[in-house]
Amino acid sequence: QVQLVESGGGLVQAGGSLRLACAASGRTSSSYIMGWFRQAPGKEREFVATISRSGGRTFYVDSVKGRFTISRDNAKNTVYLQMNSLKPEDTAVYYCAAERSPDTSVVVSTSEQYDYWGQGTQVTVSS
Repeated sequence: QVQLVESGGGLVQAGGSLRLACAASGRTSSSYIMGWFRQAPGKEREFVATISRSGGRTFYVDSVKGRFTISRDNAKNTVYLQMNSLKPEDTAVYYCAAERSPDTSVVVSTSEQYDYWGQGTQVTVSS
């Protein structure tokens, strides 16, 4: 089992940047596919980005491509989401998720496949 704790959220003006971090404990995060999801008020949880165990493969929702970058440091058991050129529509609670996998190159974009979730961190982008 793995525990996930997100950090790095906050209030930023449109066009600004934030870097979210997700620290994993309990088991080494290198055994897990990692993902970021977000949920805005009144909306369903939405996939944002995912990264394979090795870090060699990533996948993003179209709305963040070219603006967000997911990365991982397995030595630190931490996954990051660098968010640039933020827009008001990026405002949401951002969640980190983990899915254990034997495959080092697989990515997962559906929330139902993730077994472990963090508590979320609020990102607010003002216009």
